[in-house]
Amino acid sequence: MAQELYTRTNQKLFFAGLALESMKNAQESRAMNAQGLLQAEREAALFHLYGGLLGLCHEIAGFYRLPQANATQAEALLNQDILREVAIPEMAELLELAGNPQSWLAQLLKAHADLFRPPVAKKAPKTDVTQPLIQAVNLDAPETPALGYEELQSWRAHLKDVARRFRDALSEC
Repeated sequence: MAQELYTRTNQKLFFAGLALESMKNAQESRAMNAQGLLQAEREAALFHLYGGLLGLCHEIAGFYRLPQANATQAEALLNQDILREVAIPEMAELLELAGNPQSWLAQLLKAHADLFRPPVAKKAPKTDVTQPLIQAVNLDAPETPALGYEELQSWRAHLKDVARRFRDALSEC
């Protein structure tokens, strides 16, 4: 593999595609471990999408010769301090996307961060002996649905489009 920065981004996007393909197969599977496979492929796709974002940040930081070009987290490059040092339109666009909670990039960053949060136990309702035995109680907030194939595929497409557009702009300089 060539040692160009873009090769890592391309590799991560390719790996995310493979994980998404396996995720789709797991969704359609009737195997006993289908749910486990689905979760594993969902996390693999998310991991590689984040790696693709980090690779894209490395490409931009390398092009502009930023001192933070070896950062191991995308968040280290997606901050206002970078833009104060040098006006980088590509980083400004990514930073704007990351700051908008409804954008695909902010959702990707949140989903990736959620992978590292510990599970939270559900609260059991306290019982009152004076109440009837059968009672409908819902103390928990509704569960957020797991990331679906379509959403992850959409994030991958957005990331690929942004990478292509940025590469075209960077090569024109």
